[in-house]
Amino acid sequence: MNLENLKSFFTIVFSFDERYPLLFTQFYFWAFFAIVFAGFALVKNRILLRNTFLFLVSVLFYYKTSGLFVLLLVFSTLFGLYIGKRIDVNEKQRKRKFYMILGVGVNLLVLFYFKYAYFFTDLHNNLFNSDYEVVNYLAKWTNEVTRNNYFDAERILLPVGISFFTFQNISYIVDVYRRRVAHVKNFFDFGFYVSFFPQLVAGPIVRANQFIPQIYKKFFLSRRQFGIAVFWILNGLLKKIIMSDYLAVNFADRVFNNPNLFTGFENLMAVFVYSLQVYADFSGYTDIAIGVAMLMGFYLPQNFNSPYKATNPGSFWRRWHISLSTWLKDYLYIPLGGNRKGKVRTQINLMITMLLGGLWHGASWNFMIWGGLNGVGILIFKLWRNLKKFSRTIITFLCFAAFIGLEYFFPNPAFVIGSVWMGIIFFGTFIDNIYSWIFTAHPLKWVNRAWSILLTFVFITFTRLFFRSGSNLDPAEANRTAWNTAKSMVTRIGGEWTEGIVPKVLYEYRFVFILFAIGMFIHWLPECWKRWYTGCRNAGRDGIE
Repeated sequence: MNLENLKSFFTIVFSFDERYPLLFTQFYFWAFFAIVFAGFALVKNRILLRNTFLFLVSVLFYYKTSGLFVLLLVFSTLFGLYIGKRIDVNEKQRKRKFYMILGVGVNLLVLFYFKYAYFFTDLHNNLFNSDYEVVNYLAKWTNEVTRNNYFDAERILLPVGISFFTFQNISYIVDVYRRRVAHVKNFFDFGFYVSFFPQLVAGPIVRANQFIPQIYKKFFLSRRQFGIAVFWILNGLLKKIIMSDYLAVNFADRVFNNPNLFTGFENLMAVFVYSLQVYADFSGYTDIAIGVAMLMGFYLPQNFNSPYKATNPGSFWRRWHISLSTWLKDYLYIPLGGNRKGKVRTQINLMITMLLGGLWHGASWNFMIWGGLNGVGILIFKLWRNLKKFSRTIITFLCFAAFIGLEYFFPNPAFVIGSVWMGIIFFGTFIDNIYSWIFTAHPLKWVNRAWSILLTFVFITFTRLFFRSGSNLDPAEANRTAWNTAKSMVTRIGGEWTEGIVPKVLYEYRFVFILFAIGMFIHWLPECWKRWYTGCRNAGRDGIE
């Protein structure tokens, strides 16, 4: 290799090109990981050198993914390291609390600036009839200092993974304050914790008290653990490439991008297909991240536990994006007072947590609506489980009748959807009430469980209509576009359906629906069967769903 070829090679390796991101489903990532793993094998038992090496390659990984936003990651690392030290070395509680609040506040300000500037500017303009526009002051000041127009000052771009490494930094600061973990003394050790590349871009969120102790342990990987790691990498790739990408490209994305071009049934099925697609995408990424980390002797937390087996919305959130839901519980819900302040305060705390959890996913009202609906679902279930079966039947009948009346006097597609939904719930509740009255000694527990799982899945799926409508949008356009998409889909689903359209759609998209059915069947397999074919006796211990 001559000097020019060598120069060209290093230019490609160490330059940012948005056309070739280091995604798990791309060859470039696996070539990158092969090189990293080879280097890791040379330093795996020299802890400081290993952590330094993994920090540097993680920084390179983020640079290849996000360009100069890598400077933001470095700033976050330096700031978190400094704040953690100041908290730990101070004995006075007032100073410790001051640095904790400062650390959390700065991290949230950075997150709000990059992720929520458009959202809160639009909110202010709407509330106070103002006409403020978002300006990227960081880009503007940089251009003024350098006297060049390197950056676009009229737009704020969203750094990849900022929500994840910001929350990890907050976790570290709070855990040091609570004395759950000692502050990290070495910059490279802490940088490794913040930026570990398998989970840097899309999680799971790693807690300081769970991961930092691991960075000081020597490498160990048994033959069984190696097999599990490879299995979950392959499992994740299959989920993402075969399941998620196929369902998205061939059906879900088409409908969500242009809902008015498709029938009501196609819009309805797109919501259900998306529900499986987004699970396969998120959990597939987690599977790969867990497998890659395990190959290097590190264990990431379980992030999904068959969420569509949940029998109620609360159970769903104990199974879905577990690292986020537990983070919100420990660092938001409990500090707000949790369930220690009475029923009303508990309900308020829950709704605040779910609304902010929705907003965490994206800067759009649609995400807040999605989070709010999940919160309402949890609260309704808490009331529902304390009602007697006769009371449930009466209440569901009254709700069903109310939607029928609204649909009759105020025709609206949303009321049509509501009447169908409440009719289904009333029918199931009525049958359960009659059966329990006649056959008191033979309760069909498995039928009730299956019915609860189905209702929860349908409820969660319909909330996803608002979630998907706000995804993958420019923050400057998210609110308007997302709301119009969701409104159009509700109109199509609740409108009149063309006669004979169902069998026609099922046939035309038969491969999509066959794959959807296979995916749901595998997802609903009993846990013992999954442990048998994966060879895992303790799925949770291995960080596997």
